[in-house]
Amino acid sequence: MAASELYTKFARVWIPDPEEVWKSAELLKDYKPGDKVLLLHLEEGKDLEYRLDPKTKELPHLRNPDILVGENDLTALSYLHEPAVLHNLRVRFIDSKLIYTYCGIVLVAINPYEQLPIYGEDIINAYSGQNMGDMDPHIFAVAEEAYKQMARDERNQSIIVSGESGAGKTVSAKYAMRYFATVSGSASEANVEEKVLASNPIMESIGNAKTTRNDNSSRFGKYIEIGFDKRYRIIGANMRTYLLEKSRVVFQAEEERNYHIFYQLCASAKLPEFKMLRLGNANMFHYTKQGGSPVIEGVDDAKEMAHTRQACTLLGISESYQMGIFRILAGILHLGNVGFTSRDSDSCTIPPKHEPLSIFCDLMGVDYEEMCHWLCHRKLATATETYIKPISKLQATNARDALAKHIYAKLFNWIVAHVNRALHSAVKQHSFIGVLDIYGFETFEINSFEQFCINYANEKLQQQFNMHVFKLEQEEYMKEQIPWTLIDFYDNQPCINLIESKLGILDLLDEECKMPKGTDDTWAQKLYNTHMNKCALFEKPRLSNKAFIIQHFADKVEYQCEGFLEKNKDTVFEEQIKVLKSSKFKMLPELFQDDEKAISPTSAISSGRTPLTRTPAKPTKGRAAQTAKEHKKTVGHQFRNSLHLLMETLNATTPHYVRCIKPNDFKFPFTFDEKRAVQQLRACGVLETIRISAAGFPSRWTYQEFFSRYRVLMKQKDVLGDRKQTCKNVLEKLILDKDKYQFGKTKIFFRAGQVAYLEKLRADKLRAACIRIQKTIRGWLLRKKYLRMRKAAIAVQRYVRGYQARCYAKFLRRTKAATIIQKYWRMYVAHKKYKIKRAATIVLQSYLRGYLARNRYRKIFREHKAVIIQKWVRGWLARTYYKRSMHAIIYLQCCFRRMMAKRELKKLKIEARSVERYKKLHIGMENKIMQLQRKVDEQNKDYKCLMEKLTSLEGIYNSETEKLRSDLERLQLSEEEAKTATGRVLSLQEEIAKLRKVLEQTQSEKKSIEERADRYKQETEQLVSVLKEENTLLKQEKEALNHLIVEQAKEMTETMEKKLVEETKQLELDLNDERLRYQNLLNEFSRLEERYDDLKEEMTLMVNVPKPGHKRTDSTHSSNESEYTFSSEIAETEDISLRTEEPSEKKVPLDMSLFLKLQKRVTELEQEKQVMQDELDRKEEQVLRSKAKEEERPQIRGAELEYESLKRQELESENKKLKNELNELRKALSEKSAPEVTAPGAPAYRVLMEQLTSVSEELDVRKEEVLILRSQLVSQKEAIQPKNTMTDSTILLEDVQKMKDKGEIAQAYIGLKETNRSPAMDCHELNEDGELWLVYEGLKQANRLLESQLQSQKRSHENEAEALRGEIQSLKEENNRQQQLLAQNLQLPPEARIEASLQHEITRLTNENLDLMEQLEKQDKTVRKLKKQLKVFAKKIGELEVGQMENISPGQIIDEPIRPVNIPRKEKDFQGMLEYKKEDEQKLVKNLILELKPRGVAVNLIPGLPAYILFMCVRHADYLNDDQKVRSLLTSTINSIKKVLKKRGDDFETVSFWLSNTCRFLHCLKQYSGEEGFMKHNTARQNEHCLTNFDLAEYRQVLSDLAIQIYQQLVRVLENILQPMIVSGMLEHETIQGVSGVKPTGLRKRTSSIADEGTYTLDSILRQLNSFHSVMCQHGMDPELIKQVVKQMFYIVGAVTLNNLLLRKDMCSWSKGMQIRYNVSQLEEWLRDKNLMNSGAKETLEPLIQAAQLLQVKKKTDDDAEAICSMCNALTTAQIVKVLNLYTPVNEFEERVSVSFIRTIQLRLRDRKDSPQLLMDAKHIFPVTFPFNPSSLALETIQIPASLGLGFIARV
Repeated sequence: MAASELYTKFARVWIPDPEEVWKSAELLKDYKPGDKVLLLHLEEGKDLEYRLDPKTKELPHLRNPDILVGENDLTALSYLHEPAVLHNLRVRFIDSKLIYTYCGIVLVAINPYEQLPIYGEDIINAYSGQNMGDMDPHIFAVAEEAYKQMARDERNQSIIVSGESGAGKTVSAKYAMRYFATVSGSASEANVEEKVLASNPIMESIGNAKTTRNDNSSRFGKYIEIGFDKRYRIIGANMRTYLLEKSRVVFQAEEERNYHIFYQLCASAKLPEFKMLRLGNANMFHYTKQGGSPVIEGVDDAKEMAHTRQACTLLGISESYQMGIFRILAGILHLGNVGFTSRDSDSCTIPPKHEPLSIFCDLMGVDYEEMCHWLCHRKLATATETYIKPISKLQATNARDALAKHIYAKLFNWIVAHVNRALHSAVKQHSFIGVLDIYGFETFEINSFEQFCINYANEKLQQQFNMHVFKLEQEEYMKEQIPWTLIDFYDNQPCINLIESKLGILDLLDEECKMPKGTDDTWAQKLYNTHMNKCALFEKPRLSNKAFIIQHFADKVEYQCEGFLEKNKDTVFEEQIKVLKSSKFKMLPELFQDDEKAISPTSAISSGRTPLTRTPAKPTKGRAAQTAKEHKKTVGHQFRNSLHLLMETLNATTPHYVRCIKPNDFKFPFTFDEKRAVQQLRACGVLETIRISAAGFPSRWTYQEFFSRYRVLMKQKDVLGDRKQTCKNVLEKLILDKDKYQFGKTKIFFRAGQVAYLEKLRADKLRAACIRIQKTIRGWLLRKKYLRMRKAAIAVQRYVRGYQARCYAKFLRRTKAATIIQKYWRMYVAHKKYKIKRAATIVLQSYLRGYLARNRYRKIFREHKAVIIQKWVRGWLARTYYKRSMHAIIYLQCCFRRMMAKRELKKLKIEARSVERYKKLHIGMENKIMQLQRKVDEQNKDYKCLMEKLTSLEGIYNSETEKLRSDLERLQLSEEEAKTATGRVLSLQEEIAKLRKVLEQTQSEKKSIEERADRYKQETEQLVSVLKEENTLLKQEKEALNHLIVEQAKEMTETMEKKLVEETKQLELDLNDERLRYQNLLNEFSRLEERYDDLKEEMTLMVNVPKPGHKRTDSTHSSNESEYTFSSEIAETEDISLRTEEPSEKKVPLDMSLFLKLQKRVTELEQEKQVMQDELDRKEEQVLRSKAKEEERPQIRGAELEYESLKRQELESENKKLKNELNELRKALSEKSAPEVTAPGAPAYRVLMEQLTSVSEELDVRKEEVLILRSQLVSQKEAIQPKNTMTDSTILLEDVQKMKDKGEIAQAYIGLKETNRSPAMDCHELNEDGELWLVYEGLKQANRLLESQLQSQKRSHENEAEALRGEIQSLKEENNRQQQLLAQNLQLPPEARIEASLQHEITRLTNENLDLMEQLEKQDKTVRKLKKQLKVFAKKIGELEVGQMENISPGQIIDEPIRPVNIPRKEKDFQGMLEYKKEDEQKLVKNLILELKPRGVAVNLIPGLPAYILFMCVRHADYLNDDQKVRSLLTSTINSIKKVLKKRGDDFETVSFWLSNTCRFLHCLKQYSGEEGFMKHNTARQNEHCLTNFDLAEYRQVLSDLAIQIYQQLVRVLENILQPMIVSGMLEHETIQGVSGVKPTGLRKRTSSIADEGTYTLDSILRQLNSFHSVMCQHGMDPELIKQVVKQMFYIVGAVTLNNLLLRKDMCSWSKGMQIRYNVSQLEEWLRDKNLMNSGAKETLEPLIQAAQLLQVKKKTDDDAEAICSMCNALTTAQIVKVLNLYTPVNEFEERVSVSFIRTIQLRLRDRKDSPQLLMDAKHIFPVTFPFNPSSLALETIQIPASLGLGFIARV
């Protein structure tokens, strides 16, 4: 493939850049061979002419396709080169926040300088057991791979962690060790894994320090071997250390610190136990203040000190030793403050009573004067003499520092040795995993001896790394049978030879150290002379004669020779050491014992302890010689030896590499410095790995993956049945150069760039297909659009033309209308003008006529008024004249009449005085008198009447008079008042006049007042208006406040409701948490119990098996031997606090089953009657047949008498036994029964007395019968003769003994009676004396008695049957009546109908209930009475049969064939109990629990049968009041179930079966406990079966705990079964084929998404779920419990799937989201099919559903962010951000999620309060509950199958 094919227009390349190292650009035109310049367009928008190198003519590196950017494995990149690696790491680190990346076999770890939530126990569980390529890169994946290879290959492993200071080596090593400790666990109870982890804080405190590059930099190298036993559990560890930086103890650079332990001591100086150390602030000491940075931000040294002390305690370092360590460390600090005063240039002295030295001596327990002397002097020894020489101040200071370094190094070695001793195990080590935490390649401005040793170690490690990578490549090619070509890679053996070979740098250094006057300068000259111009890797700087340059594998490094010799010698004055050895402080001499033993001399290179699995060195000739020789070893020599030892260890193990990268020098989180990263990538060997991979075939595809990915490049005819041949044919067409690929056995190998080329072809093909699809769709869309536009245009035209026509017609109509309007308007205007003129004329006329009329009216009015005036004047004048005339006339008349009257008076007076007159007057008087007399009488009568009237009138008059008088008086009074009023009127008039004046004044005042009132009114109105406005405002405010109050009340109500709901939820959560905590404790208890059993088993094996070594045994081997006895004392009077169900009132429902039973009973009685009649007829026929044969039988033998005597003795013994039992029963009743029970009126008393009476009657009857039989037998014995005998009653007796039902016995006895009936003369002929006749007569009398009783029994049964028939008839009538009532109710309105029907139903049910209760009582009484009678009759029949046996001979039994009699057996009335013997308990438990096969029981028998059987046995023990039996049975049951579960605990059917039976047993104990809360669902019969003597509430709690443990075990079993299926079925398998494509994979193989044979699919999961569900249903598990199990299963599926999705970048794509949603829909469909949608299982899948939706939704705008935040409420913020970071396009057409969008999501979710945990807890088990589920199964109906082998138990 030519370059022109790849370097085309728009191709992207990498060009070097001085700032960014590499910069991306795009070609503006195609490259042609021979071009010297490339036209490029940079990403920042500039154009650039890139000139090619004229010598090499190398083209710039091509950039990988976008879909390959961000890959987990750098070897998966198509173009493998430095810029591609750098860019991929940068994208993962900055954009995706991923710090781990694979590079072949190397894990590249970039320090984020930020705490990440990816190291929790949930992450460890997620990586445990996974293949390395299946999960995202992680340190846990490397640790898991090492652990798995150790177990699989039986080979030791090593994890090599390297990198610069501050790159995170120590943390990575720590996490690897934490993984091993968590996954493997310890083999003993000594918590070895905790001790291994506890060594970290100790080693960090004494070996780590703050540097400019790292706040917690390891200043030593360490190799930790973690030992494992045969079961691959941690048993111990061993640590080796290398090259401790001792110089840091006495010197620190700017912004650096000494070792952490010193600052921790200073921070804890105020503690009481540290006062003796006399410490203070770190700035007080010379050794801790030089760096000027005593505090690390965010680190509390006091707390770290507490952690260090805690770790020391855990590792077995006692408090005394800890205080000794702290004394030595404090002494070092005080030693640093010792000052020297110069005497002269060659001597110095210490001030007297120098406080720092005094404190140092006190702490170290040495003599002050002696130490003071030897700090200022030294001893020189020659061959003959010894000299003491003073030293200068500088030499004394150096000697002081050397002593401090030496003490610290010895203390460091001592601590390491004690740590190793604490981690050492007595158990033999089977294998180990080593974790090497060692410094990476270092280069500074000034490089000294430390950097030289570090880079020397890295040269050795790089050599080993290169060889291992080369070996793996070779093995891969050989495995796939690919032609092997030698790959040239950098070999750094020359550099190693330069350092360690003979006359190498280290050899010359040691030689120079031996020289008496050797210096750094002389050593440098030797180096120049030896290696200059002889070794290409050695150079001399131009401007220095005290330095040299070595070309290392990573870079050239210049070393300064100054200090090399001193550091290599590591000298300390021997006299000072002797002073310390003579210390009274016991611990101090221990530090220097290694000097005497010469095992680990003078440096901290080694821990001073022989490592595990290492052979000891060979002994030398003599101890003294060895000591002297070892003393002469230099630091360089020791380091070389320890390095060789380390390399031997690493070469003997399988290495795993972790390369730590430091992204920037400023410790900024997630900041990537390309320059620093490239330097470290070059130094750590990552680019070398890339180069080796790129030199061969770095890209590798399986045939199936290649076919799935590049199927689009194939034509239909190219696709064959053989995938391998298809791929070969296609590749030969696509890539013409066959050297660019190779076909292996299972994979296709591509050279670098070929996958990118194939991706380009694929993208072009897809792009062309997309363009074609777009073209077709766009054409179709435009055609549709054109048709729509044309149709719309036609429609518009139609509507426009119609509109125009309508407009024209409207114009015509409007024109015509306008003409008409004009006509009428003009007419209207003219008419209006006319009306106006006419109206004006009329107005004028009216005004004129009015004027004239008014004038005429005024004239007439004046004339009329003048006439009126004249009339009134003339009238007044006439009346005046008339009045005067009348007055005069009247006066004249009065005067004339007065005169005439006076004259007449005089005349009358004269006449009265004359007689004549009287005579004239009395003429005719008599007549008149008579007439008058009559008149008088009449008048008297009238008078009387009138008097009466007068009387009445007088009364009226008087009253009227009184009235008038009162009126008169009133008038007089009124007159007087009028007079007074007149006076008053006058006075009032005067007053009025005055008042008028006052009124006028008042009016004037009133006006002023009114004016003021008006003003006041106005002011008031204004004020009122203002007040009204204020009132309005106040009303508005009031309304607003009311509204606010209402809203606040509503809000408060809502808030309270929310709070109530939240509190309720919180209480529920707390309850669930408490329940979960309790169940976890149970789980822990069961684990400890199993552990106890295992230890017990191991102890047994250790005692019994004498063979040494460890043999791996199954954990369930001793399951049958471990027992744990549950015992609980039953307190009958104690209230049980664990009862949760509240008792409720017992309601008596309508028992319709009773009616059906009674009806059935009637039918049975009729059938029994018919059967008895048939049987009686058959027996009579049999008797007739036997009579004919009786005469021919031989006589009775004499031996029969002995048989009858034995029977008699048995009867007597039974009689005595019954008497004894009767006496005991009476005694028990009188003494032990409770008063309320034994009271005369108590029911129990009556029942017992009836039983006693019946028993006594039985005894009397049997006694009399025995006496009669005894007398008859005695007489029979005397007169027996060989005559014909009676019928063979022996066989009949056997039949009777076989009969169980009393009715059968009675029927059989009737047949026997008929058989024995014979003529009298036959009976008399039996013997001469007639004794047998007497016996026969006695038997006849007994028979008659029995017959009469049976007849009465029969009649009573017939009467009962008739009564039941009558009841049936009445029920039929009642039914008809109810139907009539129903028909009537249907005619009523609905409300009345419901009420009437309810009323009728209530009445009917009440009546029926009462009737049935009465009938039931009667039936119970009758049944009890009949049972007693039948019992008496049966006993009598048995005794009579004994008497009949005397008349039957054995010969008759043998000779006479008996016809078999078919007697129907009546069922026994069982009580629902099972009886067993105490000694059969173990047999019961064994057959029912230990050896029971759940499969057969579940399929063939009723569910829960073992539980029912066990409970029925418990009922019988309770019935017997045997507490020992109850306790023993329950304890044996619980222990046996535990044994079964321990032995077969991994079998789902077994665990499910016993979970179901345990729950059923628990429900039975509740249902029949006698507590009202559990009895409300029972039938009356079930209530009779309740426990009577014991309260088993405590055992119910024990069984509940056992059920919880079984449930948790069931969850673990199904989790173990489902775990391997979930990831493959839910994530990897393509349920919808063709949706997702396979991306290129690197060296780390991941599981293919193409389903192969044996690969689990979604159907596998569904089949397994169906299996689980069917098994649980077969076992009769409670539905609520099944729902909880299903919910737990779905939670496991969802949690494991989501966790793997969050840890797998290759799974986070749009197509995978569609696959997941489809799979979840299939699971939901399964729930619907099983009617389990309300189980809560679907809700457990909500996080997974939301994660799948998150993969598919748009992720661009703010609206999308808002939608995501509202949608993903079940996911945590960390999970949402993680999914967005991991989202990876599978095709070029998808887009990545921008960093800004992720930041937007984080800002929106910052207020959300959720867990920071990334993964779901897949091990979480929901707390289980066991709702009470009573059984409707009657205990008395349960049959025990023979297959269970429980024949030794009997139903009671």
